[in-house]
Amino acid sequence: MSEPTRYLAALAIVEVLREQGSLAGSLPLALSQAEAKERSLLSQLTYGTCRFYPRLHALGQHLLNKPMRKKDWDVYGVILIGLYEISHLRTPDHAAVTNAVEAAKASGQPWAASLVNGVLRAYLRQRQALPQALTQQAEYQYNHPAWLAAKLASHWPEQWHAIVTANDQQAPMTLRVNQRHHSRDAYLQLLQQADIKAHACTYSPWGIQLLKACQVDALPGFFEGWVSVQDEAPQLAPTLLDLEDGQSILDACAAPGGKTGHLLEVADVEVTAIELEERRIGRLHENLARLGLNAKVICDDASAPDSWWDGQAFDRILLDAPCSATGVIRRNPDIKILRTSEEIARLAQLQLLLIQRLWPTLAPGGRLVYATCSVLKQENERIVKRFVAQQADAEHIPIEANWGQQAEFGRQLFPTPDSHDGFYYAVLSKQSTA
Repeated sequence: MSEPTRYLAALAIVEVLREQGSLAGSLPLALSQAEAKERSLLSQLTYGTCRFYPRLHALGQHLLNKPMRKKDWDVYGVILIGLYEISHLRTPDHAAVTNAVEAAKASGQPWAASLVNGVLRAYLRQRQALPQALTQQAEYQYNHPAWLAAKLASHWPEQWHAIVTANDQQAPMTLRVNQRHHSRDAYLQLLQQADIKAHACTYSPWGIQLLKACQVDALPGFFEGWVSVQDEAPQLAPTLLDLEDGQSILDACAAPGGKTGHLLEVADVEVTAIELEERRIGRLHENLARLGLNAKVICDDASAPDSWWDGQAFDRILLDAPCSATGVIRRNPDIKILRTSEEIARLAQLQLLLIQRLWPTLAPGGRLVYATCSVLKQENERIVKRFVAQQADAEHIPIEANWGQQAEFGRQLFPTPDSHDGFYYAVLSKQSTA
């Protein structure tokens, strides 16, 4: 007999709270232990609780007499899930409390059920007064870590409220049509025939947004490589690279290979895809195989070209740099739990290092596109500005486009309800020294 669904969800969340991995890493184990009919609810509970964790955590801390010990975080996870179910799902209050109490019993702690029952019933009694009591807590008010809310407000004083609001919503499912098989219009017709409602994306010439998410096996020709699942924002990369047949392209930090495949779909180019993490290389190969495309895949450190570069300069470089992923929180809500302010500073050092080390591998007259799925200037325009200031042959090319917001260096997209994720691009050209 499997553990109660809500207790399995709590265990998955605790792995994230202990920073022992992401929800994407802990949820599959929980799903494998749940009954088939409960798996959709399990996913909803885990993602929903992580999505609203800052606010739920503020509530939990307020309602508890003292913080839970780390060894009892499984019980605390049940409390958070109970608060989420009461406040965000249509479960009747009494049923949500009963569900949580039953889940707490699975912890094996004799006091757990009583504690969970008491905390949730206290929430029901105080529900109307709690917003006023917690109004001074940024985590409760903005449902974001205080450091992140403050940083967003500092970086984007006019947009930050819209950013945090968008982060709390579920992202739409977006597709990228493989133009080697179908035009976008032709694939829209296939979707219509399959009774899948969709419309063309506004900015990506290959993008289609579904009105309702579906399983990939319902998509016409998915396993034949006709289409891929990819947000509209990263689909814009080829439009900035100025691709031509015969060029040699470096796709740095390439896994899981979405952009690698896209480059090969758009032009007859030679792509070298480099990825540091061996565990992610398999996914890259799988994506290329499904699309029927080939790239030279290297498992190595992009910031150490001496160990993998053969000296042949690349015509184009796409550097999708490791980042905070603060532009895709709505798809990965555990980012609100996992990221720290100190981590942003470390990432910024790595991002600058990657541009510095990859720049010598770019041919004179070549172009490097720097990209992140971050909305923080610390990882984006400030990195590019510093690099251009120190690199005499690097020229910043302003992006003229009808998407995003022009920054001093590069262009920033913000997460937008019913549209694209948050993303940043900058284009640099290598001036010839001749």
